[in-house]
Amino acid sequence: MAEALETLPDVPQARAAGEVLAQLGVSAGKGLGDEEARRRLKVFGANTVVSTQKASGLVILLHQFQSPVVYLLGAAAALAFYFGELEEGAAVVTVLGINALIGFLTELKAARSIEALRALGSRSARVRRDGHVRIVPAEQMVPGDIVVLEAGDAVSADLRLVEASNLFADESTLTGESVAVHKNVRPVAAAARLADRACMLFKGTALTRGSGLGVVTATGLATELGRVSKMVEEAEPGSSPLEKKLARLSAQLVWAVLILTALLVGVGVATGKDPFLMIEAAIALAVAAIPEGLPIVATLALARGMWRMARQNALIERLSAVETLGATTIILSDKTGTLTENRMAVRRLWVESGEIALDADGSAGQSSPGDDAQLSRLLEIGVLCNDASLDSPGEPGSGDPMELALLRAGFRAGLRRSALLQGSPIVRKHAFDAGSKMMATVHRRGDAFLYAVKGAPEAVLAAADRIAVDGDEAALDAALDAARRAEWHAHVEELGRHGLRVLACALKTAAQPDAPPYEGLTFVGLIGLEDPVRADVPQAIRDCRDAGIRVVMVTGDHAVTARSIGRTVGLGQAAARVVVGEQVDRVANGDGGDLREVGIFARVSPAEKLALVRAYQGAGDVVAMTGDGVNDAPALRQADIGVAMGLRGTDVAREAAAMILLDDAFPTIVKAIREGRVIFGNIRRFVAYLLSCNLSELLVVGLAVLSTLPLPVLPLQILYLNLVTDVFPAFALAMGEGEPGILRRPPRDPREPILGRRQWITVVLQSLALTAGTFGALAIARLALGLDARSVVTVTFLTLAFAQVWHAFNMRHPQSGPFRNEVTRNPWVWGAALLCTMLLAVPPYLPPMAEVMHLAPPTPAMWAVILGMSIAPLVAIQAVTLAVAALRTGGKP
Repeated sequence: MAEALETLPDVPQARAAGEVLAQLGVSAGKGLGDEEARRRLKVFGANTVVSTQKASGLVILLHQFQSPVVYLLGAAAALAFYFGELEEGAAVVTVLGINALIGFLTELKAARSIEALRALGSRSARVRRDGHVRIVPAEQMVPGDIVVLEAGDAVSADLRLVEASNLFADESTLTGESVAVHKNVRPVAAAARLADRACMLFKGTALTRGSGLGVVTATGLATELGRVSKMVEEAEPGSSPLEKKLARLSAQLVWAVLILTALLVGVGVATGKDPFLMIEAAIALAVAAIPEGLPIVATLALARGMWRMARQNALIERLSAVETLGATTIILSDKTGTLTENRMAVRRLWVESGEIALDADGSAGQSSPGDDAQLSRLLEIGVLCNDASLDSPGEPGSGDPMELALLRAGFRAGLRRSALLQGSPIVRKHAFDAGSKMMATVHRRGDAFLYAVKGAPEAVLAAADRIAVDGDEAALDAALDAARRAEWHAHVEELGRHGLRVLACALKTAAQPDAPPYEGLTFVGLIGLEDPVRADVPQAIRDCRDAGIRVVMVTGDHAVTARSIGRTVGLGQAAARVVVGEQVDRVANGDGGDLREVGIFARVSPAEKLALVRAYQGAGDVVAMTGDGVNDAPALRQADIGVAMGLRGTDVAREAAAMILLDDAFPTIVKAIREGRVIFGNIRRFVAYLLSCNLSELLVVGLAVLSTLPLPVLPLQILYLNLVTDVFPAFALAMGEGEPGILRRPPRDPREPILGRRQWITVVLQSLALTAGTFGALAIARLALGLDARSVVTVTFLTLAFAQVWHAFNMRHPQSGPFRNEVTRNPWVWGAALLCTMLLAVPPYLPPMAEVMHLAPPTPAMWAVILGMSIAPLVAIQAVTLAVAALRTGGKP
């Protein structure tokens, strides 16, 4: 009778099956009773991977108002309402509402990585309860349940095997291991890594062959899959570089506005100016200094980057990831399914007459393995001694990946298993056994029986006493002496050094089908298999190197295999430095050498992948992490930009990533990085444009207050500029296509601000030019034309507005020409200029708008002043730019 259980068994992989059963208080023959199963379900909970609570829409909405800029504008609106300036207050509130709406809509699609983990556990299982096998929902499985296992089953809890017969499990999504893992009941060391726990089965994996019996040792979040989900939850990505830079810029602007406003109000009150006028000036300063259109344009620019990337098969889940790609300095790439195809393929055949290398299509240059008698015999044994099922080489098939690879190679050599079995029907099968490390099938061939054997090379060579020297069965008569045996062991080591998995094949003919299958064998040859590299990956890695981006392989596979793949894809000298999982923590902490010298990390667990991402981030790198398995999810979530494979990737990986490659093509990452760099360049351009426009507004208001002049532009007019006329040119600048050689530059320093010292100097000088033009118009309107106060404000407002529209053409590269450059070739800029011209010219002639904005209809004389003084800054800035460029180039064109 099952005993009460309150705690899970410790290190079940290190204990004998009987000891684990005793700890769990259950008999393998009878299983748990229904009452005890219900009690344990209450104690340990449902066998589900529980996701965290999704943020409600209200929480996301409130998050949009958590910004210093919002606080400042909110204070300005409150002051406006307090002093009865309802139009200004309402306008500021409208600005806040528009910004909040855009931010809310873009953030509403929250990350769903942990929820996808539920899909891996929503299955049923065959468990033994009260001595009877029953099918129960996987969610109701409890520790101590005895699970009946067969090939094709999905494992729905962590199990300690009690019985195993030729049992193999596909653990690639959890460990990164391409090949199905043979399972047995023998305990392993307590510290054995996940991939080496042969006596355990893990939730979320699948059985490819054999049968067995297991006892549940962990359910839900206590499983290895559950631990991955908790790491995904804990691996919250930080703010993107762009978000950090915009936040820093906003904070700087807020402090500058507060200091300047306090200074001006203090000076004004001290000199006896009207307090109400000072408050209005303070509101105008606050509104003028903050580029309200900046978050809108930044969001739209990033969204356009998303659309462009989607057309190139890169789906962006988070807007900020678009710009983050442009700052990427290192790519940590998973091997299986990312650099490789995640399927085994036959690559080398070695028989007595020599070896042959096969291409991706299974051919050997101009010939086929089927043209050679010995090679054909070797492949025939691999096809006959096989449990997998494959109807055509282009189909995925079912069964062990290595056996599927043998069938595909047979297809291309003209050896179809169904056709072979018609001539040589199978009469007996000896399943793979962990003790013998071999498998055999017995086939009737005429009056005799053919034994086809494959297995581990050392086992097959030990069981063979002869070697095939010809493809003809009658000529298989050469002795396999010690020298030849040693030579073949050396061949096995040679294939292993190239990262290949090696199978040996042998045969014999007997008069009866019940002869010992592994005695008196004739050795035929070796088959080398690998998970082939994707054809387009080497060029993509060269492109990354040209762009100054390091590529490091991080895999759960063996070091030898990883090094071979690294050399094939072109990691170069970096492939020589391989760090194995046990050493990862030491290297990540700086105790095992320079982290930047390592090209490959092998046998790495999910926790170690996460630690590596954090280590590189701590070293100042902007980390892109690629992957497709459950084991990649925590690192994908933590990375600055997580990149998942869309076709082969698991739901968990796709939901954890910031970007999904719809075509699973590694080169798409390079295209996305180029787009990210273009986006940052465009963002820098329109931020400089917006800040120079806003600084000119700040100077116009501030200098007017200090010089006791009336306000040349009013708060509501400034809001109109910032939200209407500034936004469209800025967005047009964000639509630039970028320079052709942008990927031949090294990545920018992640710490580099959006605007550096040189850009700030340019912004200040350009804003001074815009301010001078505005005050020039003010002087002409008051002194030369003798206009009334409302008409003077109209002239200064429209002069500043049109000067800002023309200012977009000053955003060209200093080395490009004044008439044909990246700005003048941008049709969006011309469209924005035309639209803004209409939006500025129409309001003064519409009485309702003119009344709200305090404008008067301009006369021809006023228009002459407006156009002349608004174009003057453009001419002056272009002249200075040309002069500076000439000085830098020594007068050369």
